[in-house]
Amino acid sequence: MSRYKIAILDDYQDVAKSFADWSAIKELADIEIFDNHLHEENEIITRLMPFDIICVMRERTPLTASILKNLPHLKLVVSTGARNRSIDVEGAQKLGIEVQNTGYLGHGALELTWALLMALAKHIPQENAILRAGGWQHMVGNDLKGKTLGILGLGNLGSQVAAVAKAFDMDVIAWSENLTPEKALAGGARYVDKKTLFQEADYLTVHLVLSDRSKGIVDEADLALMKSTAYLINTSRGPLVDEKALINALQQHKIAGAALDVFDKEPLHANHPFRTLKNVLATPHIGFVTEDTYRLFFTDTVKILLKWLQENPKE
Repeated sequence: MSRYKIAILDDYQDVAKSFADWSAIKELADIEIFDNHLHEENEIITRLMPFDIICVMRERTPLTASILKNLPHLKLVVSTGARNRSIDVEGAQKLGIEVQNTGYLGHGALELTWALLMALAKHIPQENAILRAGGWQHMVGNDLKGKTLGILGLGNLGSQVAAVAKAFDMDVIAWSENLTPEKALAGGARYVDKKTLFQEADYLTVHLVLSDRSKGIVDEADLALMKSTAYLINTSRGPLVDEKALINALQQHKIAGAALDVFDKEPLHANHPFRTLKNVLATPHIGFVTEDTYRLFFTDTVKILLKWLQENPKE
C-alpha cells in the first residue's frame, strides 16, 4: 500500500520531533524534515514535488501560486499560526489544496521586544564581550525611567509593550494610521502625530501588521526626524522599515542604534550589513521561537495531520 509523503520545512533547530509525539503519524505516512531553507523558486518546487502534505513554519518558505501549481501531489498545507502571508491561500483553494493552521501564542514577541530594548539601553552585548575578553566597565548605560517610548502601532502587542513601559516609569506615546486619542489612552499611551512620534521617542518600537499599505511605513524622512541618541526596535516585520534608509542612518550614526529581529529577506545573507554594524543588535527572528509556542505549533500540527490522514486514507 502506498503512503502519504509529508514534508516539514525550515525546522532550523531540528526540534520538530522533540516538541510533539509523531508516532501515530509515522504509522500512516512517511515524514521528511528539512532544517535548511531554500530561496529560489525552482529549488523549492524540486524539493516539494514528491510530497502530498507540507508543514510550514509561518513566513519562512513561501508557497506562492506559481509554486503551488507545480506541486501536482499536494493536498494539504499545515501552517503554524493563524496568519501566514507567505501562503497564497486563494491560489491553494483554486487548486483544491486545503490549508489549515495551528494555534499561536503571542507573548514571545513582547518578551523579546523588551529583552532587545534593555540590551540596547544597558549595552549588554558589548559589556559581555569586554568582560569575556578580560576587561571591565567600558560604557555608560542609558536610563529607561523618564525616557520616552514611542510605539508605532498600538494594537494588542503594542498595548502590552506600553503596559511594561509604565512599570519603568517611561512616558509612552503612540501613533498609527487608525489610532485616535481615545484608543491611545485606553492602550496606555498618549496619542501624537507621526512626526512627533519620531521626533520625541528615545526608543521607538514597531508593532504593525505587514500589508501593502504598511510596507515601508518607516522611511528615510521618518528616520531623519529621530534624535541622534534614539534607538529603533523592530520585532514585527522587516519590510515595515525601509532597509536601505535604516542602514544609511546607522552607518552615518544619525541614530544611536537599532535592535532587529526581522529582516526583508530571511535568513539574512552572510554579508549583510546588519551582521557587522556595531550599532546593531540583531537576532535571527526568534520572537516566536519559544518552548511553549513550539510545543503548541507541533502538537497542533500532529493533531491536524492525524485527523486529516484518518479522514483521507491513501487509495
